[in-house]
Amino acid sequence: MTMRAAVLHRHGEPPEPGLRASPRRQPGEALIRVTAAPINPLDLLCASGISYFGAPSLPYVPGTQGVGVIAESDRLGAGQRVWFSTSAGMRPGDGSMAELCSVPEPAVQPVPEGVSDDLAAALGLSAIAAWMALAWRGRLRPGEHVLVLGASGNVGQIGVQAARLLGAGRVVAACRDSHGRDRAAELGADAVADLTGDDVEVIAARLAQAAGDRVDVVLDPVWGLPAQAALRVMSPRGRLVNLGSSACASASFGSATLRSGVLSILGYTNNQLTDEQKAAALAEIFTHARAGRLTADRETIPLDRAADGWSRCGQAPHHRAVLIP
Repeated sequence: MTMRAAVLHRHGEPPEPGLRASPRRQPGEALIRVTAAPINPLDLLCASGISYFGAPSLPYVPGTQGVGVIAESDRLGAGQRVWFSTSAGMRPGDGSMAELCSVPEPAVQPVPEGVSDDLAAALGLSAIAAWMALAWRGRLRPGEHVLVLGASGNVGQIGVQAARLLGAGRVVAACRDSHGRDRAAELGADAVADLTGDDVEVIAARLAQAAGDRVDVVLDPVWGLPAQAALRVMSPRGRLVNLGSSACASASFGSATLRSGVLSILGYTNNQLTDEQKAAALAEIFTHARAGRLTADRETIPLDRAADGWSRCGQAPHHRAVLIP
């Protein structure tokens, strides 16, 4: 048996439409008929062949998450609508960008009525990352002030909303493109700041003007100069949570900055969460999405146009491409 899929044949290049052998479900796995599969930066990182996960064997079907309907399972009812995650690109095996996908049952979570397939897919791991980076790793407390770097991207957009939902007293959004700043304000940011340029002093001054005299938690998916600038405006005992390096893989700062403010720099990855943590976070996220309090900008495209969505991933206006098999 074969199925339609987006298949990656060469590292660093987009997947191509084609046929792939249908997955064979193993005991403890759920076979899912995929209805929505987002294209995320993590998918591109895995497919690059130069990530810290190592180069995946080729060919393979990318896609680290998706939404679909249970076709077969030992303990999950057939026909149930679910969100699921995969290890495609990180471990051997195919991912979600296909008509069918088989994953371990603990990687499957129900999607409530009132949350569309494409919205659930666009939220997914990005929303888990933003939510847990703030709530768990950053230990955000009600009333604290949050600075979201890279606020034009999917994680940043969700982070602005999540900070508010988690009780932040003030939320400042910072990014390079004007559309992203306007969108962040629409999503609830109290103030916005421009991250363009290569002068850390200038960027820090913009952040200080937008944030005022208090920054308790920084959500940082970009690293580089924006992170360096953010450290300069953080309040005593502030926490910067880094979950990406889209601006630069390295950042430079002096020990005096850290010591004088007793600041913390914390790393974050979804891979360190337990299945229980992911499930609890996603349940909260979907509850807010169902009530209209949390959303993600997105576009739906056919599976055969996966290369188009792949090439736009991470580009303004940062609408998450969601493949519909």
